Amino acid sequence: MAQLVINGIKQTVSADPDTPILWVLRDLGLTGTKYGCGVAQCGACTVHIDGEAVRSCSLPISALQDGQSITTIEALGAGGKLHALQKAWIELDVPQCGYCQSGQLMAAAALLTKSPNPSDAEIDEAMTNICRCGTYNRIRAGIKHAAALLTKKA
Repeated sequence: MAQLVINGIKQTVSADPDTPILWVLRDLGLTGTKYGCGVAQCGACTVHIDGEAVRSCSLPISALQDGQSITTIEALGAGGKLHALQKAWIELDVPQCGYCQSGQLMAAAALLTKSPNPSDAEIDEAMTNICRCGTYNRIRAGIKHAAALLTKKA
């Protein structure tokens, strides 16, 4: 059993130690995090663990220590309000099919936390998630638009 903080709520998780975090989250009803490849390559399963973007499909629950914090796409916005990235995604019509977008948003959120006004090179380095529809230019534009929205708030 692990004592974790999932989307701000302390929870006791009971699962086989080899169970990937993705499946633990989905068993808890958090289905926004998607299964894509199962080998941590595509990024559809990206969540934050203690603020870091992590691929959850291949990381076993046993890799976490008691008290660690997991944030999923369900908690990206605060208090029922959309995160700046979610606003930007809507305003710029970023997704095409949308399947990878929860992972894209979580990777982008981690990037903006580290670099509030990222360059194209920083975006390219951080955004290693795969989008089969090829919306990479719109994803980059969405990240830059969200950075501008966040700058206006400050």
